[in-house]
Amino acid sequence: TQHSALSTQHSALSTQHSALSTQHSNTMPDLTLLKHLVCEAFSRTTPPREPEPSMLMDDPAQVAAFARAGREDGVIGQIYLLNSVQLCELIRPGDAVVDLACGPATQLAQVARLNPQADFLGVDLAPSMLADAQTHIATLGLSNVRLALGDITQLTALADASADVVMSTFSLHHLPDAAALARCFAEVRRILKPGGRVYLSDFGRLKRAATMHFMAHRSAAEQGALFTTDYHNSLRAAFAVAEFRAALPLLGAGVRLYPSPLAPFMVIIRSAALHPVPAAAHASLRTLWRALPAAQQGDFEELRDCFKMKFLAIPALHK
Repeated sequence: TQHSALSTQHSALSTQHSALSTQHSNTMPDLTLLKHLVCEAFSRTTPPREPEPSMLMDDPAQVAAFARAGREDGVIGQIYLLNSVQLCELIRPGDAVVDLACGPATQLAQVARLNPQADFLGVDLAPSMLADAQTHIATLGLSNVRLALGDITQLTALADASADVVMSTFSLHHLPDAAALARCFAEVRRILKPGGRVYLSDFGRLKRAATMHFMAHRSAAEQGALFTTDYHNSLRAAFAVAEFRAALPLLGAGVRLYPSPLAPFMVIIRSAALHPVPAAAHASLRTLWRALPAAQQGDFEELRDCFKMKFLAIPALHK
């Protein structure tokens, strides 16, 4: 029995080893990554959270670096595609979709293009982010996206039961503390219509400072110094899985938490799929997947395999 358990854990570590390669290429030996994963799997302590220096990213250089990384040809393009394919399972024609902390609208614009008959509202606290977002939306010629300045813990401009879908991707770690996370989740529940759907993704807090440093710096040459620093700060500011779980009931029934196995480098909180990805959206997603570099295509598939271990089936795009 012990041998079987160890074999299962070895298989899980192997899957996780591949899934964590979410950059163009490795800049350190794979054995180093594996060492960090093994240490994470067996660590029993989680370090204190180190909140971001500011709730908003408003420095023009930071905004530009973040926007470049997430564009369809950016170093984390596969992560945005992973979010988009799941959102397409939740959005219907005519839906009102709210994106919390939309940033430069990289994710928002991609999802809006895939769902042209839905209406989108992007909310962000940083004026410079919204300016970059407006430029991006105008460049793409999107007519189904609006933007608004706002605090995601106090959505005072939005009425009760006014949204069909609420989304947020890799932004919750900017909140100052668990109380703010709870306020945000309560606001999500307030603005959702009965039967509304949720899709939230973010980093989860890793257990070791050394793993955080390694993950942030392992592809520094490709992603640049500024993005690397922001990535490291984000990992240190991430909420622990236990903190997400404590706030989860505020989102209402039917919303589940999916941390990546062994090391929660990514956490997905979402409603069950409402329908299969529509054929037109799937064709567009597949085109985006084919345009990714081979390494990022592999990362996408291995992330799917990784979350399958948590019983989250993410649609395939390679076939």
